[in-house]
Amino acid sequence: MFEFLQQFYEQHSLWVLPILIFLARILDVSIGTLRIVFLNRNMKFLAPLCGFFEILVWLIALNQLMQDLSSWVHYVSYAAGFSAGTYIGMYIESRLAMGLLSVMIITQKDAASLLQKLKKEHFGLTQVGAQGVQGKVRLIYLIIRRKDLPRVADILSTHQPGAFSIVNDVRDVGGGVFPLNRRMQNRFLGGMRKGK
Repeated sequence: MFEFLQQFYEQHSLWVLPILIFLARILDVSIGTLRIVFLNRNMKFLAPLCGFFEILVWLIALNQLMQDLSSWVHYVSYAAGFSAGTYIGMYIESRLAMGLLSVMIITQKDAASLLQKLKKEHFGLTQVGAQGVQGKVRLIYLIIRRKDLPRVADILSTHQPGAFSIVNDVRDVGGGVFPLNRRMQNRFLGGMRKGK
């Protein structure tokens, strides 16, 4: 089996090597993106583990590139792999939806229905009256899980279209009110019903 792979590689090295370099760069840059996310989230085990695999794959790709420095195809595949890896890493990070976000909503309109809906969905919020350039406004502040942002955005567009909103990453919080996910909510409420 190993001899077959070696023969195949030798016969097709003109196109196999650039593809391997391209794929290796996608892998190591994607892992690097996740490493940075884990560093920002203070995940002390996952960040170094990703760093180990990131540099290992990078060294393999660099070693392959150094075998033939005269081939412009290798340079292009190396650079294209880096670009594709950056995109794929960002996509993976967005799908993981890890961490917390702060959402600040500023509105001049009556926010009673918005506040009622956010409370009904069990989002912890703080609201205060404030003074804006154009008069009095209502400021609503939430800390949410990143995966809940689409739900909050839907609620906002339904109950307060046109409101000004700001979303920022949050590194750490203490205390607070966060909605249970549906599975945990059913388990929790199911357990309470059984106990009655």
